[in-house]
Amino acid sequence: MEKGRETKVWAHRGASGYRPENTMEAFELAIRQGADGIELDVHTSADGQLIVIHDETVDRVTDGTGLVGEKTLKALKELKVSTSAEPEGIYRIPTLQEVLDLMRTTDMMVNIELKNSICFYPGMEEKVLKAVKEMKMEEQLIYSSFNHYSLLKMKQLDSQVQTGILFSDGWVNPAMYAKKLGINAVHPAVYHLKYPQFREEVKRAGLKMHVWTADKPEHIQLVKEAGAEAVITDYPDRAIALV
Repeated sequence: MEKGRETKVWAHRGASGYRPENTMEAFELAIRQGADGIELDVHTSADGQLIVIHDETVDRVTDGTGLVGEKTLKALKELKVSTSAEPEGIYRIPTLQEVLDLMRTTDMMVNIELKNSICFYPGMEEKVLKAVKEMKMEEQLIYSSFNHYSLLKMKQLDSQVQTGILFSDGWVNPAMYAKKLGINAVHPAVYHLKYPQFREEVKRAGLKMHVWTADKPEHIQLVKEAGAEAVITDYPDRAIALV
């Protein structure tokens, strides 16, 4: 891994441009391609297990239907994840524990997005922090979410955790908002970099910036020129070549 990159490369849901998103195979490929980190999404199953999947339902990425939070771990493990990305094969939904077991063997960053903005999962924050602490991986983790109440709870549970706000379109000075909350970073979409004064506001607030999802060469270049600490991309190998 090239340690000297000013803009780090984080694999979005793993190397999801090449393998089904949020699968062990996608994360393993991100490691092989030399990414500096990975980004993943966490929900909670009906029996309280931490599940790595993006949507609130399994419909888009598996051969099943229904809410993640209404299915047991056993039921979720029986589903086949979509194989739209090559190569063909059988892919399964991983647990957070499985992904952490893999990532602890590396020095890569792990960005966990807490997916509790629509479906609320009581105790999720405590469970995630416990899992990470048991693995002694605290230094490798940063937590992001559109649910800023959840990020504040993470800070209340452990003041040392690194956090980053996700936000939607049209916010005025989200960097100042994040700083007032004691958040460490902003996680803007690529197009947010074109908002008036956004880059300057982030710099003035002294926050880190991790930008998603930059796949096109011109977008990756824009993230690099903005001085972001990380670019989050489906194609880590392409981003590495450009940054």
